[in-house]
Order: sequence, then C-alpha cells, then structure tokens
Amino acid sequence: MKKYFIKQNMMRTVIISLIPITISSIYFFGWRTLVLLFWVTLFGVGTEWIYEKIQGKKISEAIFVTCILYILTLPPSTPIWIAVVGIVFGVFFGKEVFGGFGRNLFNPALVARAFVYITFPEPLTIKWSEVATAFPGGFATYITESIDAVSQATPMLIFRETGEMVALSRLLLGNVPGSLGETSAILIILAGIYLLYKKVAAWQTMAGVLVGFTGLSGLLYLLGNPQIPNPIFGILSGGFLFGMVFMATDPISSPRTKEGKFIYGFLVGIVTVIIRGYALFAGGMMFAILIGNTFAPIIDEGVNYIKKIRKEGRKEVTA
Repeated sequence: MKKYFIKQNMMRTVIISLIPITISSIYFFGWRTLVLLFWVTLFGVGTEWIYEKIQGKKISEAIFVTCILYILTLPPSTPIWIAVVGIVFGVFFGKEVFGGFGRNLFNPALVARAFVYITFPEPLTIKWSEVATAFPGGFATYITESIDAVSQATPMLIFRETGEMVALSRLLLGNVPGSLGETSAILIILAGIYLLYKKVAAWQTMAGVLVGFTGLSGLLYLLGNPQIPNPIFGILSGGFLFGMVFMATDPISSPRTKEGKFIYGFLVGIVTVIIRGYALFAGGMMFAILIGNTFAPIIDEGVNYIKKIRKEGRKEVTA
C-alpha cells in the first residue's frame, strides 16, 4: 500500500470519526449508502490515480475522506451515475487542476456536491427518502421509501415552505429526512469533539462559524425577520454542523493562521445566514464554505501583513 498511497494519519483520524455517521446513515436510510460509497470511491480514487500516475506521484489518502464526505452530503436516492459524475468533476477540477493534494484552493468534496446540486437539481433538491426509526431500521432494507409531500421534506425545506420548525429532539437524534450523513446532530457533535481532541480540526474555525452564524441569525430573528429561524434550529438543521465540523475545517482550503481561521469561519457563518434567508438555496452552508475558500489566501495575507506592521512598530518603539 505504501507504494501507491501517501500515508496521512490525519486523514485516517477523520475517517474514524466518520464511521459512526456512516453507520447511522445506513440505519436511517438503508444499505444503498454503501453502494453509493463503493462506486464513488472507485471512480474518485481512479480519477486521482490517473492524474497522479501521469505526474509520477502517489495517491493521497485524503481522496478517501473526500469520497466519504461527498457521499454523506447526498440524498439517499441520488442516482449512482450522478454521484459518480460529481466525484470525477470534484476531484479533477477541485483538486488535480491545482496540482494535487495540498495545492487545491477549494474543498473537492464541496466542489463535487455543488456541481451535481446545480447541474441535476431535481434528484438533489426534490427527491428525498423517509427516515427509518424503529429497529432494525435501514439495516433491513436497500433504501427507505421516497417522500412526495412537502410536509415530509427536510427540516429546512419545511421551514422555507410553511414556516414550521421540526422538533429539536428529532434534529438531535437524526430521525428526519435529509442527506445521508447530515441528520444526526449528536453524532456530528461527538465527531467534532473527537477531531478537536486529536487536534485534527481547528477550534478557531468552528468558533468563528458559530459566532458569525449565531450573531447574525440571532439579530435578524429578534428583529422579526420571517425568513430566519431561531439560531438553535438553524445550527441543528440544513447540514450546518456537518459543514462546520468536516468541511470548513479542511486544513488545505482554509487559512493557515490562527487569526485567519477565526475570520474565515466568521465569514462562512455570516454568508450561510444570508444565503439561507434571502437566496434560492435552503441550505447555504455548502456555498458559504466555497466562498470562504476563495477568500482564505487573502485572509492569511491580511493577517500576516498586520502582524508584520505590528512587529516593525514594536521594533521602532524599542529602538
């Protein structure tokens, strides 16, 4: 394996944190989760292998993280061919065209998700599956039944259409329709704590996202804006926690400086509120992180410049 892959302990830690979430997605929606994961991983790894082979380089273990994260952001009934097209696009245009691992500006899993979201809107925004609650749940089926009524759609779609909010207890446990790995807030929070403990994810980024999102959404909610739900509901729904824990903290596409990480997270949180409340997209987190990725290098440049100015100022005072 060492002959073909670059060993990355950090990526293995992320994979470990995703195992409970992946198992829960099977329980809630059925074994189709693994079928999607198999085909996406096959084509995702294959795409990177072809490119790196031409360059005379090895495959990074990060490709497996990319494939898992991408799958967990998809609706359970996503056609396999669409999922495959997405990962090929995301790996090539979100990663390899920049020079491969460590050089990509954008999170490749989000590039893949955004591409299929925009290109194939119907299966990605309209077709959802019921969530299994009674044991053995999805372990006894290939995929749960599809949902037709808006009143049974995802929590964020229900809120946008009717103004009603799903019970917080359901959001915490995950027994709500949605993308494969974004429903159970408890499991995502536990995964986040694990990543922070292992020092794989930056707490500054998570804190920035929470402060930015809670601050703006709380202000708009108190001002009586009907498009903005209370911050707690917003945090527990729409893939917010999944994006904050796994996507926004990507060490390659986020700032390197500690101060930059917080600013970047703050920007992501604010943009998420704006997109959710005033754009066509119910989630918002995906596009907010991609926008944050765009500004990450500039944020680092600004932080380093300010540090340089302060350092020179202290030298002058000392002299």
